[in-house]
Amino acid sequence: GGMIGGIAVWAKHVNPSILVVAAEPTAADDCFRSKKAGEKLMNEAPPVTIADGVKVSIGHNTWPIIRDLVDDVICVTEEEIMDATRLVWERMKLVIEPSSGVGVAAVLNENGKRVLAGRKNIAVVLCGGNVDLEAMSWSRK
Repeated sequence: GGMIGGIAVWAKHVNPSILVVAAEPTAADDCFRSKKAGEKLMNEAPPVTIADGVKVSIGHNTWPIIRDLVDDVICVTEEEIMDATRLVWERMKLVIEPSSGVGVAAVLNENGKRVLAGRKNIAVVLCGGNVDLEAMSWSRK
């Protein structure tokens, strides 16, 4: 929640009409459920996802920022995360961790395309090179 919260504060300060969209794995969808419910909800169990950097539930300090400044949340599957991460590795030649692949997957999936339809400029934060490629059996096709 800290990264999207910081991005949302900056983006809305620069231009309140900027659409700020969060992304998270379906297996760790506390932000999505919280936005939908209008109240902070926790992950009911420790999430099982390859995107280990986003396993933690949103915090009580970041929830008000997300509630007020993040416009939408897109959930992505594990397969979409793996495909998006691999796409960035292969096409952009950037080593990102699967947590960063979540944002790429969100832009590429059908719900993301619907939410972002008509947008001229779209930015995705690519971060985290903390990757042990040998430990990721799914990364080898």
